[in-house]
Amino acid sequence: MDKGLISVDRWTGYSQAYFLTHLHSDHTQGLSSTWSKGPIFCSRLTAKLFPFRFRDFNLSLLRVLDVGVWHSLSLVPTSPGTQSVVQVLAIDAHHCPGAVMFLFRGDFGCLLYTGDFRWEATSKRADIGRTMLLNALKDDVVDILYLDNTYCNPSYAFPSREVAAQQVVSIIDSHPEHDFIIGIDSLGKEDLLLHISRALKIKIWVWPERLQTMHLLGFHDIFTTNTSLTRVRAVPRYSFSIETLEGLNAMRPTIGIMPSGLPWVVKPLDRGDKLFGSLLTSRYNKSEWSGNSGNCTDKQNGGLGYVERFHEYIYSVPYSDHSCFAELEDFVKLIQPTSMKGIVSSSTCYVDPLYYFGRLCGANQPAQMLHHKHRRKVRVEKVPAVWTRTSFSKGVSAESEWKRGRTVKVKYSGIHLSRMRALRRRQCGAKLVENDCPD
Repeated sequence: MDKGLISVDRWTGYSQAYFLTHLHSDHTQGLSSTWSKGPIFCSRLTAKLFPFRFRDFNLSLLRVLDVGVWHSLSLVPTSPGTQSVVQVLAIDAHHCPGAVMFLFRGDFGCLLYTGDFRWEATSKRADIGRTMLLNALKDDVVDILYLDNTYCNPSYAFPSREVAAQQVVSIIDSHPEHDFIIGIDSLGKEDLLLHISRALKIKIWVWPERLQTMHLLGFHDIFTTNTSLTRVRAVPRYSFSIETLEGLNAMRPTIGIMPSGLPWVVKPLDRGDKLFGSLLTSRYNKSEWSGNSGNCTDKQNGGLGYVERFHEYIYSVPYSDHSCFAELEDFVKLIQPTSMKGIVSSSTCYVDPLYYFGRLCGANQPAQMLHHKHRRKVRVEKVPAVWTRTSFSKGVSAESEWKRGRTVKVKYSGIHLSRMRALRRRQCGAKLVENDCPD
């Protein structure tokens, strides 16, 4: 059998140590409260949230990795006369609470697994992460970069989350007589909700389970489950639909906002009418955005992903917790790995990051095919072979909620879109194998 050394976000098969980047459900597929295969290494905040996600879990199996500190793991040698000492560093991925990327060093070389991440050029947190990563690497070369390739396509270009959050505030502020619902997951988008609350000086409604999460994260005064205290509600993404909004509007004027880097429905409302304000009608692809004023100067025509009014009651705002194409390119330029692999590999529209970024790799990797079928990887000298696992679709946005199993159908102009079919099917997680030995 294959003797596994390390698995990241992968919970099938055998490994000696398991690493969890964050608690979104597509990264925990196969993990349950009865887990007993081995220790799980994660960030301190993920460990704090873990019992809420996996009740009755044996917490003695959790191993906390503080961000920015090298940790050494002594694992059982997989062949006589060898030492299996692995060093690992956790770095803030700035994706959702507790999300980290892992930098590994050992006899197998140097590997960087980003997990899901968003490192904006203007983010102070991302600057800290970049500095930490470069200081950790020093003269080392990353043999394989496992990259969050969710938006590995030039058509995905969106503003910083600060600017996108201001867009949401502008929409709400421009409709003082309306209630609002915002589709979010069970973890993530907290900064967006905090921005709305502070800018408009209001509380935000969340469902009871989400309120527990907010309290675990230290937010006690901003969120409420009392609908009479606010006109802005953050609702589970699976409950966000045109039918829901039509029902709400039968009782009171209500607008829905879907914050996501991915399109939500097939096409926007085709009425020819402009949205209020230049901010909400400007396209942001190849545009200059101001994080302070929230204004956009469009230098070029064209582009995808600007704020759209998809329906009489629905706006889509390009707020994403994943890096867009330009940010991915900057990241690869910063790391200059020998090679790389995308961690999202089961989508029918999967793009191998080498197709766009192979020229930036240290070994000057040739451009790969744009689309390919998943296949067994070939071993590279000193670099572990990698097998990826199949997981559930992330759904409407790249960010996934903890509780799955629901499929929301969106009706628009006679078109039915399931969340799984409309966007992508994800496959993430990696098993790092030192060698193959017959049992």
